[in-house]
Amino acid sequence: QVKVVEYGGGSLQAGGSLRLSCRVSGNDFSGYCMGWFRQAPGKEREGVAAIDGAGLTTYADSVKGRFTISRDNDQMYENTLYLEMNNLKPEDTAVYTCAIDQVLPCDPVSLTLVHNYWGQGTQVSVSS
Repeated sequence: QVKVVEYGGGSLQAGGSLRLSCRVSGNDFSGYCMGWFRQAPGKEREGVAAIDGAGLTTYADSVKGRFTISRDNDQMYENTLYLEMNNLKPEDTAVYTCAIDQVLPCDPVSLTLVHNYWGQGTQVSVSS
C-alpha cells in the first residue's frame, strides 16, 4: 500500500525559512517524477517545483532562487522528498501538497495536472 505523508508546515514571519518533507513508501518511486504544488484560499492550484529520477529540477518562476527541491532515494520502497523554502513571503501562504507520477515532462505544471499519488497537504502560513 502506498503512503504519502508530508511534514514540516507551520507559521512564521516573512523572510524566514522552512523545510517541508514528504515520505513516500510502499513502492519503488526512485525513477518517478516527484514534486510539490500549493493552493491558497480562493486561488488556483499552482505547481511549485519538481524533480525527476535523475535529479533534474524545475521551478515555478515565483519561487526560483528561494526554494530548493531535493530527494532521497537511498532506501528500497521508501523515498523522501524535500522542499527547502527561504526568504518566505506572505504570498507563499498555502497548503503544500507532495505529488508523485511518471508524467512527462517532469515539471511543476505537468505534475500538478497529473499525479497518481499525493499526500494530505501541509499548511504554510507567512505573516508580514
